[in-house]
Amino acid sequence: MFSFTRKWQLCAVLSLLSFAACQTVAVAPALDLPKGAQTIVYTIKKGEHSSASPFVLRTASSLKFEATFDASAIYQTTDKANQGDINKLYGLADCRTEHHSNSARFGWRWYNNRLEIHAYSYLNKTRQSELVGVVELNKAYIYEIVLQDNKYIFRLNNATIELPRHCTGPAEGYQLYPYFGGDEVAPHDITIAIRELES
Repeated sequence: MFSFTRKWQLCAVLSLLSFAACQTVAVAPALDLPKGAQTIVYTIKKGEHSSASPFVLRTASSLKFEATFDASAIYQTTDKANQGDINKLYGLADCRTEHHSNSARFGWRWYNNRLEIHAYSYLNKTRQSELVGVVELNKAYIYEIVLQDNKYIFRLNNATIELPRHCTGPAEGYQLYPYFGGDEVAPHDITIAIRELES
């Protein structure tokens, strides 16, 4: 059985070998984004859970980014009970473990006719989430995750949520990208524009 460090090394090699299959799309002209920004538009294709994105190892004490959702973020699940599931936006695996053990990221869902943003994390394999706020479509918002000893601080504009963290020091993990679900796959193509910012 591989150790997590060995799995990391293996995943990094596989990622390099399959890099040609991982692509990102240029900024969609319909989105109102700052000129000159290095923005990546991630597309989750209809019938899929995630966008094609490279495996990237990261060490960081914070993650700050700007994200913009368009009308593709409006959806209706096949099973009405799944409408409350939280999709994932962007974040990091943590504590040198897999992301279902320890991680921090923002989540989102179209719920009660609005786009909700949640703080979303795993603490030693236990999932945690809390509503941070509501955002408008086609408008850029600033998101930040600060990793402090034994806690995550999630910031969305002026709102702040804290959730407990399993370890101390900077995050040692890998990048987590947009993901739809939950139980269901994307009902149509979903695009999310993300631009990383200096913390």
